[in-house]
Amino acid sequence: MSHWLPASPCTPPGCAGHEGPSRHPVPAAALLLAGCALTLAGALCAPLALALTRRAARERLIRSWAHAVVRAFGVRVRVTGLPAVPGGVSGIREGGPGVLVVANHVSWLDIPLAAAVCPGRMLAKSDIRQWPLLGPLAALGGTLFVERERLRALPATVHAIASALRGGARVVVFPEGSTWCGRGPGGRFRPAAFQAAIDAGATVQPLRIRY
Repeated sequence: MSHWLPASPCTPPGCAGHEGPSRHPVPAAALLLAGCALTLAGALCAPLALALTRRAARERLIRSWAHAVVRAFGVRVRVTGLPAVPGGVSGIREGGPGVLVVANHVSWLDIPLAAAVCPGRMLAKSDIRQWPLLGPLAALGGTLFVERERLRALPATVHAIASALRGGARVVVFPEGSTWCGRGPGGRFRPAAFQAAIDAGATVQPLRIRY
């Protein structure tokens, strides 16, 4: 592992333990199974969603599925604040460069949670491309991959993000580069994605995730 890669000191025993009331194991297991089933169903039906030619219809379908996934896992979605530009978060922005959505990273649930509000092309580590089923589907869905272990590959990643933004895409990134427990200041945002927004003349839309 390279010394420049982002690392988080957060661990479940150290800072992310749960002190409040918890669900009974039976309904908790039911939620887990429902969430996994919806996630798998979305992965299997992804090619059908991508076949939709109208971007607005495709995004409505993705938002509905992602919202169902997080609700199945017991998370209620509440959005506060206004977007940086009209259509920058939940709507469609026609014409001009796209929008770079940057968010803190707390859990793997951040991905469907962000998609429930502002679906877009995700930036993910290149390892995910090799995952069975989900990897090829992520690539098919337009996911941009970054090779975190290769610093020399970073300029190409910045160029790919900038090209997507110039094409009007909404790109969602987690610039901390690793999950943090959500308590305290969190990690430092890495500058690469912001450089891509500067190169493309795109607006940056911050998204603060809290559970």
